[in-house]
Amino acid sequence: MNLTHLDENNKPKMVDVSNKDDTLREATASGVIRVSKEAFKAVIENSAKKGPVLQTAVIASIQGAKQTSNLIPMCHPLMLTSIKVDIKELPEIFAFKLFVTAKLKGKTGVEMEALTGVSIGLLTIYDMLKAIDKSMVIENIQLEKKTGGKSGDFKRQN
Repeated sequence: MNLTHLDENNKPKMVDVSNKDDTLREATASGVIRVSKEAFKAVIENSAKKGPVLQTAVIASIQGAKQTSNLIPMCHPLMLTSIKVDIKELPEIFAFKLFVTAKLKGKTGVEMEALTGVSIGLLTIYDMLKAIDKSMVIENIQLEKKTGGKSGDFKRQN
């Protein structure tokens, strides 16, 4: 079996994508953070001491997606053309679901950028609320869909 991130001497390498065609690629990832009733209320009422939690999480998600290649060793640095962040309030379970969609026209996919954006956004929410609730749970970070590239399209079937 040929492993794509190892060379002929079994040393790590980044895959050469120079011969691949540029195609439009887009990926959406999501994740959930469950918080206490008190923490949820602080976010909704914008009364958390560290400031506007959800707005800060949006900025952190964008920053995280842009920094993916600095965090994940074999990821290519990408010129992202769009990063969109949405946060859905889930009051019935005192949670927030974060969605990140990353897009570009390039030689490699943006799944890792979307997943990293979600992870960093959720960690930011945790950081901003940890004084209120240390029992928060981050869960279900997952790829929702992707388009473009050699492997084709993917859409999560729930």
